Amino acid sequence: MSNLTKMQFPEGYQCQYKETVMRLANMIGRKKEGVQPGGEGSYQWDDPEYVCLEAGVTDEMAEVGLCLGSFQKKTAAQVAEMMGKPEEYCREVLMDLAVYGACKVGTLNGEDVFWTETWIPGHMEMIVNNPNNIKKYPIVAYAMEAYGRVRGGGSVGSFPVGVGLMRVIPIESAIDGDSRKADYEEISKYVEENTVFCVSDCSCRTDREVMGEGCGHLKEDMCIQMGTAAEYYIRNGRARQITKEEVYEILKRAEENGLMHEIPNIDGSGKTHAICNCCGCGCLSMRTATMFKNVDMIRSNYVAKVDAKKCTACGQCVENCPVNALRLGQKLCSSEPVVEDITTTVTPRDEEWPEEKWTPEYRTSRENVVDSGTSPCKTNCPAHIGIQGYIKLASQGKYQEALDLIRKENPLPAVCGRICNRRCEQACTRGQIDQAVAIDDIKKFIAQQELDPQKRVIPKKRHDYHDKKIAIVGSGPAGLSCAYFLALDGYTITVFEKEERLGGMLTLGIPSFRLEKDVVDAEIEIIRGMGVEFRTGVEVGKDITLDQLRAEGYDAFYVAIGAQGGRKLGVEGEEAEGIYSGIEFLRGINAGNRPSLRGKTIVIGGGNVAIDVARSAVRCDSGEVSMYCLESRDIMPASEEEILEAQEEGVRLNNGWGPKRILTENGRVKAVEFKKCLSVFDEQHRFSPKYDEDDCVVVEADQVIVTIGQSIQWGGLLEGADVEFNRNMTVIADAFTYQSGQADIFVGGDCYSGPKFAIDAIAAGKQGAISIHRFVHPGQSLVLGRDRRIYRELNKDAVLVDDYDHTPRQKPDTIKEASSDRFHDNRGILDEQQIQKETARCLGCGVTKVDEYMCVGCGQCTTKCKFDAIHLERKYDAEGVEFTQMPPVVFRHVMKRKEKIARKKEEQLAQKEER
Repeated sequence: MSNLTKMQFPEGYQCQYKETVMRLANMIGRKKEGVQPGGEGSYQWDDPEYVCLEAGVTDEMAEVGLCLGSFQKKTAAQVAEMMGKPEEYCREVLMDLAVYGACKVGTLNGEDVFWTETWIPGHMEMIVNNPNNIKKYPIVAYAMEAYGRVRGGGSVGSFPVGVGLMRVIPIESAIDGDSRKADYEEISKYVEENTVFCVSDCSCRTDREVMGEGCGHLKEDMCIQMGTAAEYYIRNGRARQITKEEVYEILKRAEENGLMHEIPNIDGSGKTHAICNCCGCGCLSMRTATMFKNVDMIRSNYVAKVDAKKCTACGQCVENCPVNALRLGQKLCSSEPVVEDITTTVTPRDEEWPEEKWTPEYRTSRENVVDSGTSPCKTNCPAHIGIQGYIKLASQGKYQEALDLIRKENPLPAVCGRICNRRCEQACTRGQIDQAVAIDDIKKFIAQQELDPQKRVIPKKRHDYHDKKIAIVGSGPAGLSCAYFLALDGYTITVFEKEERLGGMLTLGIPSFRLEKDVVDAEIEIIRGMGVEFRTGVEVGKDITLDQLRAEGYDAFYVAIGAQGGRKLGVEGEEAEGIYSGIEFLRGINAGNRPSLRGKTIVIGGGNVAIDVARSAVRCDSGEVSMYCLESRDIMPASEEEILEAQEEGVRLNNGWGPKRILTENGRVKAVEFKKCLSVFDEQHRFSPKYDEDDCVVVEADQVIVTIGQSIQWGGLLEGADVEFNRNMTVIADAFTYQSGQADIFVGGDCYSGPKFAIDAIAAGKQGAISIHRFVHPGQSLVLGRDRRIYRELNKDAVLVDDYDHTPRQKPDTIKEASSDRFHDNRGILDEQQIQKETARCLGCGVTKVDEYMCVGCGQCTTKCKFDAIHLERKYDAEGVEFTQMPPVVFRHVMKRKEKIARKKEEQLAQKEER
């Protein structure tokens, strides 16, 4: 027997071998009467059914419980008569059993009655839903988790659609309209038929939490009980009573946060006593589908269908599907095969289902894209924004909805619309035909709404975790992004910034002719409006330490201080007067201290910062600005667009030269001697420049600005922390979770990755927020149930496009103003007419594909789609069956399945013989 079919035990557990308790477990499990406890036909001593009772049920309690039978309601007087003991004694013990969860108690004809049900849905949830049990006997959580895993393999393929112990009920809005529906598929039916309600913590997510395997979906106020079940829960302190209005509020909140609905399906068709709000990564019932592919045991009568013409492959349905039944694929025709149908064909319906066919790693193996790929824009964007989606919304004039879609991944769209390095455009399929879609200009237009305080929309919070305090060090793009996504969940956030102005390198490192500072300020104001506190002029590690912040109650830290220092050349003469750091040069300009440069300026470096420095030097009246860099023109790290803009402004570009020494006169720079660079990288593409020392030039200079890289200035920030550094002084951290060597310190942006682009930092900030959310809540794993966001692009070379809009790429007009401030951003914005033309140029590369077998018909996808592109359609017509009536239904289905398996084997054998 493998570990998958065994219960896991926490360290220190010792079996107590309670024979009477084992007999009670056997009775609840409907084992043959009189079997030897632990013997043949009985549960075993390490089985979850026994273990969950053993923890809190004494032999005395079990003896009384044995008088109840299975699904037989009895009074304390009846039990007392059976046992020959006092009624009061029996009542007291029966209540102890009910409080623990080993039996239920209700009122019948004005008198208390007691009975036992099934394990799940039933006693195991009741046991785990008692908070006192979890505190005293955490082993019960291990037992409940093990039950479905240990027993799940044996039930695969045995239950017909609609007859499983749990059943998915579609989100009701998903089945409005033309799709056929029955009232037992409507969640409101079950609510309206009851008058007593309560809500408790989710038992499945409680289990996961106790075992340290939580998925980030928290347990609080998720399971709704109704009718007699609610009365039982309220009476025994398992839950708090709520109103019908509160039930609908909980259901709505669950749907908004990506959860789906399930009901216990053992009370008969159209009947239930509870509504569960489930996630695919924590729910033990959903594991039936995701791990065992035993989807028929839990599915609704519906499956999702995609209207490919309307779908934009934005990815919202894919990311929110609880069972990974949706994936992004290709809409465009291709000269080579592409994945069209992802429906699972090898299933338990007509196949034997041994352990080798299970997927125990389902919580870490989620896939978002089919093998042949999807939209190149979404794939290549570091934040994987639904670009095709927001372009479509913009084409429909739905600018706020387009902005909302962007902000799912990027809280600084107006900033990115001005400074992004446009990897989406570089990858755009349209670029194979003529010119890429002007994605960034479209985003810039959409994000203009944020610059107007009257049109600005503050996002609605998803949760309220204000009791958890998070400190973010650094207010650059990574820090702001992390603050935004944590604020969405209602955390108490404080951002510490050592400078007097917020924005990090966005405000101090990027010149205003590329990014006006009021744009940065506008997007920061939105984050401030979400309740984030900003403290400027505070250097953590100097003015206050991390330990002091811990003492103030901060639960976690996100360190995103950027790379705010320059690097030295390491050549003779570098300390001469007139030699400047590019970073400090830009910082001074952005602080309002613009130097007046005279004569010749040499800028050493070939990246985007070097381009910014050179263009700024032109604006500081330097008579001549020349750039020298090691790289050849074709491998310069600076973006092509910025290189061309610099050349248009008169910057002279000199490729393939590295500084040898700086010549001085009276302590001041006079010239720079450069040597020819033959290659920049070695065969492994590591930085290892080679020079021709005999091929040199001397270039006169009045000032030299060195921009060959950036350094990280840690100060005392991480002194005493258990954090390690790479050689370049970036922090060593987990590449997926961004957690450093000290558990409560997470990092992101340039201080982790080295200098990159704003969009990279923004993407890292969101992932840091996800990790911190999980870290500050007990029992949550940083990785389980987490989307790794692995995307692959379609083969653009094989795309066949016959019919498309031939409109040329739209370009915004340059703003011509009377202002003589050459640091003003004079780049215009597309007008609305241009937006309509430009959005029409998108080829619409991607589309969502549905695995109709794996789809459980929950409808969560329909709530996330802004394009009316995915709907539920009724495929099955199955009703539930009361638990005691299930055996004959299951038996008939098992027999039919065996016939299918045998017939399929015969057909396969015949085909093999024919070959």
